[in-house]
Amino acid sequence: MMLRHLFLFLSARKGLRRWMEQSALSKKFTRRFIAGEKLDDALRVLEHLERERIWATLDHLGENVTTIEEAAASRDSYLEALARIEERKLPSTVSIKLTQFGLDLSQEVCVENVRQLTARAKAIGSRVEIDMESSAYTDRTLEIAARIAGEFGCARTVIQAYLFRSAADIERMNALAIPVRLCKGAYDEPPSVAFPEKRDVDRNYVTLMKTLLDHGAYPAIATHDEAIIGEAFRYARQRRITPDRFEFQMLYGIRRDLQKRVVDLGYRLRLYVPYGTAWYPYFMRRLAERPANVLFLLRNLFR
Repeated sequence: MMLRHLFLFLSARKGLRRWMEQSALSKKFTRRFIAGEKLDDALRVLEHLERERIWATLDHLGENVTTIEEAAASRDSYLEALARIEERKLPSTVSIKLTQFGLDLSQEVCVENVRQLTARAKAIGSRVEIDMESSAYTDRTLEIAARIAGEFGCARTVIQAYLFRSAADIERMNALAIPVRLCKGAYDEPPSVAFPEKRDVDRNYVTLMKTLLDHGAYPAIATHDEAIIGEAFRYARQRRITPDRFEFQMLYGIRRDLQKRVVDLGYRLRLYVPYGTAWYPYFMRRLAERPANVLFLLRNLFR
C-alpha cells in the first residue's frame, strides 16, 4: 500500500513528469508498454497484433486538458486514428478519457466532441471505449456514456471493481444494454468509496464479472489476474457462455504469455494500446495499480 501511494504521489509531480517524459533512459523503460510517440508507431503495433489474432483499442495518451482548443485537438487526433484504422481495415476500437475531451471545462463541449468521434466510429463499424477516471468523475462519465450509447449504440464504458457503488452501476448499465469493461481500478480513492484491501477488490471483481457474463451486453473482462481469468473460463463453461459473447482485455506489453494462452484457448482478446508523448501519468498508475509490475519491468527491460 505504501508503494502504491508513492507511485501515485510521483505521478502528480509536474517537474518530475516533464523530466521523465523527455529522458531517453525513461523511454527505454516504457518502450515495452507504450506503442510509440506517433500514430504510425501505434498502427504498426496494431497490425502486428492482428497477425497474432489479437484485437486492440487505441489510446492517445493525455487527460485533463485546460482549454477548449486542446479538447478539440484531442478529438481530431482520434478522428485521424479512426480514419487510419478504417484505411488499414484493422479490428480496432479507440479508448478515450472524458477529461481529454473537455469535461473539466464544459460538459456540453465534451459531449459534442465525443458525439463527433462516436458517429465516425459507428460509420466504420468500430466502437468508442469511454475510460473511467477517478470517482470524482464517475457520475458524469456514466451519464455521458449512457447518452452516447443511447444515440449511437457503439460505446462501451468502464466500471471499476474497487468502488463500493459498482454493483449498482453495472445493474444500471445492463438494464440499458450498455457494454461494460470491468477493471479493478487504478486511482487513489479514499476508504469511504473504495475497498482498500486487494482481496476485497478481487472478490468484488469476480462477483461483478459473473453478473456481466450472465446479464451484460458483450462485456470486457479486463485483468491480468490468472486466478480471475481461470474463474472466468470455468464460469463461462459452466453457464455455457460462448466465447463470442464477451472478450478479455489486457494492457499492451504485460503478460504476453498469458495473452497467448487466452487466444490459444479460443477466447477473444483485446489489448489496450497507448501511444503518444504524455505517457508518464499512465505509466505511474500502472505501477501504482500493481507494484509487482516494477519487478516485471526490471526482469524484462534488457531482454
